[in-house]
Amino acid sequence: MAPRGVIATSHPLASSVGLRVLQQGGNAVDAALAASAVLNVVEPFNSHLGGDLFLLFYSARDRRVTAMNGSGMAPASARLDDLSGALAITDPRAVAVPGQVHGWGAALRAFGTWPLARLLEDAIGYAESGFPASPRLVKRIRARLAEPGASDGWKRTFLPDGAVPTVGQTVKQPALAWTLRQIADGGANAFYHGEIAARIAAYFRKQGGWITEEDLSAHRTVRLVPLQTTYRGYTVTEQPPVSQGLILLEMLNLVEALESEGVRSDSAEAIHFMVEAKQLAFADRLAAMGDPGHGAPPTETLISKAYAARRLRDLSRDRATESPPPGDWSAPQDTTYLCAADAEGNAVSWIQSVFQSFGSGQVIPSLGIVMNNRMSGFSLQPGHPNVLAPNKLPMHTLNTFMILDGKRLWAVGGTPGADAQVQTNLQLVTQLVDEGLTPQEAIESPKWTHEAGMGGEPGVLHVESRMPDAVIRDLEARGHRVNVEGPWSGRCAAQCLRVEEETGSYTAGSDPRADGAAAGY
Repeated sequence: MAPRGVIATSHPLASSVGLRVLQQGGNAVDAALAASAVLNVVEPFNSHLGGDLFLLFYSARDRRVTAMNGSGMAPASARLDDLSGALAITDPRAVAVPGQVHGWGAALRAFGTWPLARLLEDAIGYAESGFPASPRLVKRIRARLAEPGASDGWKRTFLPDGAVPTVGQTVKQPALAWTLRQIADGGANAFYHGEIAARIAAYFRKQGGWITEEDLSAHRTVRLVPLQTTYRGYTVTEQPPVSQGLILLEMLNLVEALESEGVRSDSAEAIHFMVEAKQLAFADRLAAMGDPGHGAPPTETLISKAYAARRLRDLSRDRATESPPPGDWSAPQDTTYLCAADAEGNAVSWIQSVFQSFGSGQVIPSLGIVMNNRMSGFSLQPGHPNVLAPNKLPMHTLNTFMILDGKRLWAVGGTPGADAQVQTNLQLVTQLVDEGLTPQEAIESPKWTHEAGMGGEPGVLHVESRMPDAVIRDLEARGHRVNVEGPWSGRCAAQCLRVEEETGSYTAGSDPRADGAAAGY
């Protein structure tokens, strides 16, 4: 708890840098951007300069939430006909135009107060002088090395002396430090024009990828009106498409419609309802979502109360279901999430990613940039709303939420975890609102994640072993295939903050499933 400002990230070095920015007069976006850059250095498996960015910003002055989409399109030369079968996640053609750095510049111009060069100082320092390798980083490097497809650039960057670093060993990334310094000196556009863009394009030309200098120079970050619904009297805001944020809102509408059942969110009955609501919402997502610039997903219908009332008829009250069909709206995994709030009352809900662990495994040696594999998020089925096409945005699992009480900011949160993101966020929102848990209590509560079934059998419901035995037995009796995993095995690394109504001070929490820390002053 802190009276003036807080930040919660998945790594203590990032949290400490963001806190220092807040203490020295920077605002929430300044602090988040500085932390974002440090996370690229110390958690390269989660996010990087070659990835994407989404955020929600709450302005205390205007009492308004703005959404920002910093994700990249498919290159102009991308062609479905050029692919035979699936697009491998390590294929150079799996790399979409990176949007994160442009998102930095757009966020700073719109909402920030500090110059970019000042905010990148710490990230440059950790890249150049090094930082101690955490157990999590060592584990991810070892796991990535065991899989095929890591590029020579990746090996040169993350295997100093040809070996996996040991825990505590100093990890230096001089090429990344050079790239960050060019961005600090030339602004975010230095990534999309000039020497950096030329090197990126030359790399993919040589590797058989699609990205060109023209693709990079054409990239833009988009400001959008966030989506929203109400839940128990609160307003919940989310990212609009191509983010899957609308799925959280659809699930909340379904869960709220069950209010007359009078069940607690931590009971087997409530978990069953939420899993079944997830099944319905995900069926709608898979059938309907795509780039609004290449179609018109039925967004407003899917997040409406009327649609939830109709869709509720398809929800099984007693038994786990097979994969349900989408409703009638006509009548892959690593990511970093962070949040921050400042002394003026501004707040940001910020998420960035390279998709799978270390993205595509493509690292440009002279730049030290880990490139995403977001193109593998496209459908390869002709006619699908999310089918791969030139200059098209792939559907994103990335989403963040804010909760308002009237127009007053009440809570901010989010998590990485691919398809587990909206499921974890559903649990966080219901626990914050329905049970009055603090952010840390909600984050630390036993988590579940449901994976869709294949071949007509119910999906697997993964639960942490801290879940009460009686709840697990009840879920199994309802037909759920429950897989009990380790006590802190949840597919999340949530960060969350809440504004205390009477004092205006902040309460923030950070997930012990990651290396994170919540800090304030």
